[in-house]
Amino acid sequence: MSALSRCLREEAGAISLAAERLGHGAVEKALGLLERCADQRAKLVITGVGKSGIVARKIAATFSSVGLMALYLNPLDALHGDLGVVAPEDVALLLSNSGETEELLAVLPHLKRRGTARIALVGRADSSLGRGSDVVLEASVDREVCPLNLAPTASTAVAMAIGDALAAVWMERRGISPADFALNHPAGSLGKQLTLTAADLMVPAAQLEPVAPDAPLDAVITLLTRGAIGSGWVEDPHSAGRLHGLITDGDLRRALRDHSSEEWSALRARDLMTGDPITAEPDQLAVQALERMERNRRKPISVLPVVSPTREMLGLLRLHDLVQAGLA
Repeated sequence: MSALSRCLREEAGAISLAAERLGHGAVEKALGLLERCADQRAKLVITGVGKSGIVARKIAATFSSVGLMALYLNPLDALHGDLGVVAPEDVALLLSNSGETEELLAVLPHLKRRGTARIALVGRADSSLGRGSDVVLEASVDREVCPLNLAPTASTAVAMAIGDALAAVWMERRGISPADFALNHPAGSLGKQLTLTAADLMVPAAQLEPVAPDAPLDAVITLLTRGAIGSGWVEDPHSAGRLHGLITDGDLRRALRDHSSEEWSALRARDLMTGDPITAEPDQLAVQALERMERNRRKPISVLPVVSPTREMLGLLRLHDLVQAGLA
């Protein structure tokens, strides 16, 4: 076993021991405070110093990303005005391996005075910080992975793991769905798949001038060339703004191939268009519209008209736009 593997196994062992040491009652009480925090639309305020402060920032980021408002509070800044962000209904999570960190102990009485619930995530349950908190989650380790047993290594791994576990269980109990998660991750792949709609990515109809069914070939070519969209729509002659058909570059090429050059001057938009094109709804997820494009076996689809329930033309959704959005 390499030295690196040994260190990883030691940290994993420290996390496993921490799981056994955590008291069920303390964990349930901590989760209850987090539930109450969410129900009251309050905040989870997490604080720590040094390496514990870095872990606190990560735990705050995790809770914020899954739907519980959380923030990191620097304890020194808290004593110089930033305590103003802490409300009585909030919950404070205080991280300290020793449980005797001076900056946290200085903040503690002010949290008590506000009536803010306090959860101590500490290496010593009987520490000053533990005794001054409503709930104590023990994060003790037998030794650090550091060969000198000095640098915070196993202790920070355990604190991080407990924070992650709290967030995971909180998600389970709140029934957080992938869609809920995506709301806080709009730039991620999952967020895009679950939030972007056809209306978000389409070229609006206001930017697309239609042609009439009897429009000649040169008008169709002008339509397809304008704006570099590569497709255009044919307007219903009996209902303004209503989709009658779709013409793409491919439709034009096929029409020119299937007709002799002598016949080209007689071609009209109705002769080139797809009369009943596959369409998308404006509130349809863009990734579903992409699947609709890919499922078509008759011919490749690179553009979908976006229409209302009455087939009013709202816009064109292009494969190019879906690729640029990271969905294809």
